[in-house]
Amino acid sequence: MLFVMNLTFVSLKKSRELSIKRKHPWVFSGAIASKTDLNDGTLVEIKDYRDNFLGIGYWTNGSICVRILSFEEKTINHLFWVNKIKNAFDLRKSMHIINKQTNAYRLINGEGDNISGLIVDVYNDYVVIQFHNLGIYQFEKEIRKAIQEALSISNDHIISKGTGNWVSTDFKSTNPETASTTILENGIQFHIDLIGGQKTGFFLDQRENRHLLAQYSEGKSVCNLFCYTGGFSLYALQAGATTVTSIDISKPAMEIVEKNISLNKYKGTHQGIKEDIMNILHKEDFPCYDILVVDPPAFAKNIRKKHNAVQAYKRLNIKAIKKVNPNGLVFTFSCSQVVDTPLFIDTIRSAAIESGRKIRVLKQLSQGMDHPTNIFHKEGRYLKGLLLQVE
Repeated sequence: MLFVMNLTFVSLKKSRELSIKRKHPWVFSGAIASKTDLNDGTLVEIKDYRDNFLGIGYWTNGSICVRILSFEEKTINHLFWVNKIKNAFDLRKSMHIINKQTNAYRLINGEGDNISGLIVDVYNDYVVIQFHNLGIYQFEKEIRKAIQEALSISNDHIISKGTGNWVSTDFKSTNPETASTTILENGIQFHIDLIGGQKTGFFLDQRENRHLLAQYSEGKSVCNLFCYTGGFSLYALQAGATTVTSIDISKPAMEIVEKNISLNKYKGTHQGIKEDIMNILHKEDFPCYDILVVDPPAFAKNIRKKHNAVQAYKRLNIKAIKKVNPNGLVFTFSCSQVVDTPLFIDTIRSAAIESGRKIRVLKQLSQGMDHPTNIFHKEGRYLKGLLLQVE
């Protein structure tokens, strides 16, 4: 167990404590006045310039140098993690996300559940943990134990994943080489590749937007661009779409789309196409659809790539808007954290102008309720979306 005692402390420059007093969970390197030499993952106590306690977090060598775990003087031990996990689990139960029709959901959403750097997704009888840095990974054993207690799940059904060059061989030694399961989401079955799949295996954050798409899909033709494993496609088919086309450049993703199609019953027709999205949109014989889903991967991983990402979103949406039948719908999204909501809307507005078509915004879209955001951490609302009606 790790205890908060004799911690290394970091002091902040004058007035740089204000964001922490407003409960923002990040400390940036420019705010640091003094520190000793620190290694990634070192637990630190944060103090203001007058030596007053502000919080406890872990050090990361980067622009975000401290990620806060507690704004109170607490012991970071087994009970700390049990309380965190139980609180998150109780919240999901109170929202009735877990039911007979849905057995997959996000249990921990990083800062939204007050655990910076940690993602935990539940897939039926499996749990996938994604550690985003060494600082949170050092607590892996305690986090796994807390999940076992909260969910009554065996340790061999908990899979750890990491991102970045800090990932050690521990992940390989504790994880199976392959693992998969079949989940239910609003009564629809999906095959999940827990090891080889993107992120933790499935994009759970789009559940509510998939459900919204289903409400308008009956009798319509639907095209799902960047379909990955076919989430939007299956919802459209189950709702009575006449034809659904799923397009993605990934061969493994398209193979899982076909598995998912075979798991479910529907009356419409489905076509899967493995191809680059921009290439296929440029083709003159690419047909128009009643509904288009534009859900690309993050075009910008950091602030340096923001301009290029905005231009890419604009070009993509111009092409997509032109491929919608009169009075059709476009579900368009961005999951790039550095592209905030106002910038995303401005980008889609620019695309609409260049498309030459009349467009109305019917609804702003975002991530589901099991992906909560911390009101003091606006950066957590990463998924932006618009439902457009194109005349």
